[in-house]
Amino acid sequence: MPTSFLGSALRGTFFFLFGLWWSVRYPLKYLRRKAEAQPSNGVQRVEVFEGTVKAFFALAGILAEQFIPTGPHLQLYSPKSHSWTDLTHWHYTTIYLFFLISGIVDIVSQSSLRLPQGLDRLSLALALAIEGLLLCCHDYSDAALDQHLHALLAMAIFAGALCALLEVFIRDHIILETFRTSSFLLQGSWLWQIGFVLSSPWGGAGWDQTDHSNYTFLTMCFCWHYAGALAVLAANSAASRCCNESCQLKFGDIDVELDCGMCIRRGPRSSSGALLPESPSDDK
Repeated sequence: MPTSFLGSALRGTFFFLFGLWWSVRYPLKYLRRKAEAQPSNGVQRVEVFEGTVKAFFALAGILAEQFIPTGPHLQLYSPKSHSWTDLTHWHYTTIYLFFLISGIVDIVSQSSLRLPQGLDRLSLALALAIEGLLLCCHDYSDAALDQHLHALLAMAIFAGALCALLEVFIRDHIILETFRTSSFLLQGSWLWQIGFVLSSPWGGAGWDQTDHSNYTFLTMCFCWHYAGALAVLAANSAASRCCNESCQLKFGDIDVELDCGMCIRRGPRSSSGALLPESPSDDK
């Protein structure tokens, strides 16, 4: 599969940014969920935001794959040469199409249409499964190193697809969410690695496709990438926990009741809070 560094880097950035966002969001959601009986409206707004970003990047990817100077410009078959045109661009267009569908489902799931719960995770699982299928079934010809790199990438893709599929039935499970996040971080960083191996950003040819030591090194490097993804997860989870605890220390002694205009102050010597009416003319 002919791969440009810029295209691989842009796709990797999309997955890595989503992984970074989830590595902060899910630990915070897990900590907040312990204190809240029901999900707040803020959670729904975040889901809509994620779906909008996903759909925007997917649509931008489709337009970029089709309408770059060397793209097929929506032409799948050439009547002149009697052959398919630029199937690699069409492969990536198909991948972006299913992520676009996933983003739209994320948005609609939070609307008043009341779609079945889990449909958003199912659409994400399908998008990842389609991505892995197209990468695995592509004709790599004699580019054996290229095939090996994308086979390793497929492992991260199908791992994320499996997690998303399980989340259809097991909702809001922190372990599944964390594992899916790590698969996105791994996929994003590995796409950058593929760009460096197959097409150097500084020009020149990529790595030697016939050197078998490259296979051993890159397989080991794949494991290092996952170790790095776990390190990012651990660091962001720790930072999220510290942030959550600092907010509790700052605002933990006062709860504001917006519905009745009262505030509850909890003292260390009293087991029950005292209701203090708010006055428009507070002493200053």
